[in-house]
Amino acid sequence: MDTFEKLKKAQAKNSSILCVGLDVDINKVPQQFKSVPDGLLEFNKSIIHSTKDFVCAYKLNFAFYEQYGVDGYDLLKKTFELIPDNIVTIADAKRCDIGNTMTGYAKSIFDYFNADSVTINPYLGKDSLDPFFSYKKKMVFLLTLTSNPGSANFQRIESNGVPLYKHIVKQSLGWGDKNNLAFVVGATQPEEIDQLRSMAPNNFFLIPGVGTQGGSVEAVVKANANGPAVINVSRAVIYASKEKDFADKAREKAIKYKLSFM
Repeated sequence: MDTFEKLKKAQAKNSSILCVGLDVDINKVPQQFKSVPDGLLEFNKSIIHSTKDFVCAYKLNFAFYEQYGVDGYDLLKKTFELIPDNIVTIADAKRCDIGNTMTGYAKSIFDYFNADSVTINPYLGKDSLDPFFSYKKKMVFLLTLTSNPGSANFQRIESNGVPLYKHIVKQSLGWGDKNNLAFVVGATQPEEIDQLRSMAPNNFFLIPGVGTQGGSVEAVVKANANGPAVINVSRAVIYASKEKDFADKAREKAIKYKLSFM
């Protein structure tokens, strides 16, 4: 089964387009989980167990794991293995390099970690992306227009009257299809989500930035116009509470967001 089909099935089964970001932070987890890797793994296990019936995907931002070195990679690998087989995994790695280097990154993410999908920076162009697209059954999310304020520094620069982020979508549509090509568009950019949706009506959008980063649920849902999407929420779900009820509160938040996206 390819990732596109797996994602559609997960969304149908759980009636959800919610993705929970497992951005585990030792400074934010309850006291009993402040150890690496065992404590953080138990925290992730509890979050997954409490939310798995209400999500279609989990996103693992590699930075939150790589900072711990060998223990972090062990934590990352074991967290991937905790995620149910019917739920899509997104390796939020944002890799960007020349082709032969990207081949190594692709093997790491798709073969070693066995992720279903990955976020990639397209700045180096098509040849840098080919190693990831060679995995025909996987999905590649290209960073297109991000939710941070600094996105304007480069992503909105115009060439021939067209901003860079639109060039990314227009050119890359010929590099893959709806089964393996997808885009990252920040929730703080609803007007642009609407514009990009018209350019790529059949491709999945990964939309981060709802919750702590300030993206509006209502604006995102309206702009996306029922297009294929995964809306990510991280801190607002997994850190809903620092008390003993943290898993129950995460579950409540996941249900709330799931329903708000419908």
